[in-house]
Amino acid sequence: MKLRSNLLKLALFATGLSGIVAEYVLSTLATYFLGDSVFQWTMIVSIMLFSMGLGSRLSKWFVNSNLLQNFIYIEFILSILAAFVSVITYTTSAFYGYVGFVIYAMSVIIGLLIGMEIPLVIRLNDEFEDLRINVSSVMEKDYYGSLLGGIFFAFIGLPHLGLTYTPFVLGSINFIVACGLFLMLRNSLEPQLKVRLSGMSLAVLILLVSGFVFAKPIIEYGEESRYQDKIVYQKQSKYQKIVITKTRDDFWLFINGNQQLSSIDEVMYHEPLVHPVMKLSQNPQHVLVMGGGDGGAVREILKYKQVEKVSLVDLDPAMTNLGQTHELLLRMNKNALNHEKVEIINTDGFNYLEGSRQYFDIIIVDLPDPKTVELGRLYSYEFYRLAFSKLRPNGLIITQAGSPYYAARAFNCIDTTMQAAGFTTVPLHNQVLTLGEWGWVMGSKSGSKAEIKKALQALQFEDIETQWINHDAMTLITSFGKDIFPDDQQPVEVNKVHNPVLYKYYLDGKWDLY
Repeated sequence: MKLRSNLLKLALFATGLSGIVAEYVLSTLATYFLGDSVFQWTMIVSIMLFSMGLGSRLSKWFVNSNLLQNFIYIEFILSILAAFVSVITYTTSAFYGYVGFVIYAMSVIIGLLIGMEIPLVIRLNDEFEDLRINVSSVMEKDYYGSLLGGIFFAFIGLPHLGLTYTPFVLGSINFIVACGLFLMLRNSLEPQLKVRLSGMSLAVLILLVSGFVFAKPIIEYGEESRYQDKIVYQKQSKYQKIVITKTRDDFWLFINGNQQLSSIDEVMYHEPLVHPVMKLSQNPQHVLVMGGGDGGAVREILKYKQVEKVSLVDLDPAMTNLGQTHELLLRMNKNALNHEKVEIINTDGFNYLEGSRQYFDIIIVDLPDPKTVELGRLYSYEFYRLAFSKLRPNGLIITQAGSPYYAARAFNCIDTTMQAAGFTTVPLHNQVLTLGEWGWVMGSKSGSKAEIKKALQALQFEDIETQWINHDAMTLITSFGKDIFPDDQQPVEVNKVHNPVLYKYYLDGKWDLY
């Protein structure tokens, strides 16, 4: 009797682990395919918890005589659904494009099944322990399993197994629980039921093994359908999905499905990002680059002989390692990240500035668009105040700021936020062929806007090797016409860590025009 009770609790510990990881997998898939991480994680977890509550309610209809077999059935079904969630999502993406309905439907179904587990185990364990001990011990094991599941997903599942194989670990856990209960308690089951469960065990095992073998090519096919060109590299790191596609001699870099650069025209992005501030600075000796793991910005910085050190701070070691080793990026960045002047620091940019005791002549912020609260933190008032304090008296900062036309209010918010932090700002923009009209905001610790803009328009580049930017270009990239959309002229709030308005402005942009 004691053995059976402990076995049930062990099963619930395992299913607690599997259940929480299923929530994380679905939330990550939703973020990757649908965007807006805060919204997707909130909705997926909330819907799954609601569905678990509904599943608990529905479990009351299971009669006592069939509790064990129903629990085993649920584990078999969960093992299949949990294992194939990524395969189903990517297959749907390949043939239908939009996958939101699939992800949310899977969240509901898996939530219902998870919700049935705890009440069934409590009822099965009722004959071994009184109610007070039964409920507390069963819930305890489930919550302990959830903790281990979170640790597994954060440190092993997502960074090492990715969304391809992590779901199959979940499915295997549910399958092992079902088989374990069946084998340990088979002597108490009717012969006909034993035959049925044996057949189900074999069928589920074949499905799981087949899915594990064919999951990678299926998911790669689904991933290929998201891009126009052939994928030559992809990696799910702890922080993001990195993809490189290639056609003929050109390649594209994507992070979480969003284009970061194209070798066709990356100079039209990197040269305006780097050269105006480098030229305007009197003597840039120590330059800090936030992001920029592809190495394009560092390549341009190293053209200035007076630069003694470049500190590149990028959260994801997978990205900087790619910039240091991948043939396509090495060719593009001219091996810049392996230069002796370059120091690579893999940490959060906000935390780095907070703890750094160094001072910089220039800070170049080359981060992905602020489409999430997490990224918005690196475009916040608090971040710019830190940057202001770490710049020398005549220091300059420039940040990529998205599109001044497709997301004008987001662009204006970055400008307004930098001004609130103490910088005198000058916005810049350029037509990047594969990105559309793109923009940057430059900030200075000294001088008026008119003086800085005049100095920018007077810059000469004859002594620096560039492919696109020149003296004439400075008049173009520092000049803007009138706003053509009335909404773009509305006041924007300052983006703060505790009032993250920027990502909302960004997501509300006119991206359908892009």
